[in-house]
Amino acid sequence: MTPERHARLVALRHELHSAPELSRAEHATAARIAKVLRDLGADRVLTGLGGTGVAAVFDGRAAGPVLGIRCELDALPIPEENQISYVSQVPGHGHLCGHDGHMAMVLGVAMDLADRRPARGRVVLIFQSAEETGEGAIAFRAAPDFAGIAPDMVLALHNLPGLSRGHVELPTQAANCASRGARIRLTGRTAHAAAPQDGLSPARVLAELMTELAALGPGGDLREDYALTTVTHATLGAPTFGVSPGVAELWVTLRTVSDHRMQTLMAALTERVASRAVAAGLAQEISYHDVFEACTNGHEAVALLEEACRSGDVPLRLTESPQAFSEDFGQFGKSAQSAMFWLGAGEDHPRLHNPDYDFPDELIPVGTGIFTRAIHAKLG
Repeated sequence: MTPERHARLVALRHELHSAPELSRAEHATAARIAKVLRDLGADRVLTGLGGTGVAAVFDGRAAGPVLGIRCELDALPIPEENQISYVSQVPGHGHLCGHDGHMAMVLGVAMDLADRRPARGRVVLIFQSAEETGEGAIAFRAAPDFAGIAPDMVLALHNLPGLSRGHVELPTQAANCASRGARIRLTGRTAHAAAPQDGLSPARVLAELMTELAALGPGGDLREDYALTTVTHATLGAPTFGVSPGVAELWVTLRTVSDHRMQTLMAALTERVASRAVAAGLAQEISYHDVFEACTNGHEAVALLEEACRSGDVPLRLTESPQAFSEDFGQFGKSAQSAMFWLGAGEDHPRLHNPDYDFPDELIPVGTGIFTRAIHAKLG
């Protein structure tokens, strides 16, 4: 990548960084991305995919496979604390996961494709909304216009603090855990605080479940039987001294390596909640939110990324262990070969979702180069 192109992409990233938009509200971000892609001469630019998603199509010179490169549009509802010239101008919102950098890298791929089209096939650049909530990839794939450009293979990356800067870690099988939030509501009957026996308080059951549900998923090594249940929020009645409570809520995040293990964990949670609630005479309800299915890398896609790293002398480590955090990229693997890799942001770099996180600009040519080499290795 030339210094001039790198500088242009850095400027674009800083522009995106300063104007973060939350999941399903990435309207200005999507419009800016679409304009850049049109200016670069993409053969087609599709907008409004699954909400605010954008796709750009670059055709090869002959028929052939369709390769997709995916990134994300959305930011986080977290105030940024960096002292930088391009700090977020939107109070309470920040690009603190690096999606601005991911977009810049895929725009770098678009610039390379504008200069040199593949010999055959087609490249589809995917700018997906709402990754942070787990809704975006499902909605993008369900968009009517997506069927006409659906890739045979899709590649993606995520930057990873804690990994040496510019190094790549490539999972050969499971890439990301499945996760979902369980919202448990227990309903009894209020009473005067002086006569709690006249009501039905869920306090005891709430306390028991906080301990028992955490024990269902103790964590440990990220192997096939891994399960982690994390209590994230609890409420009991109203903040008053005069009323014995009648309602409680418990929020628990469930996390597993596989979708099958997730189903068994959900069944165990359902049984435990029902057993405690019935014994206490409480009504109970469980709903699930922020649902992410497991993300598993395909063999052919892994081989292509491995070749792209090695041919560019990018330090690479293959691993059989997934990341504990979740990603909705796995949805693309339902209809195509797919693989995601981790690009190191630095061992001492602020962690993802920290208020002082900022994407390292020097990673832009590394990620762009891996994707571009993969494209030309597959499509010529």
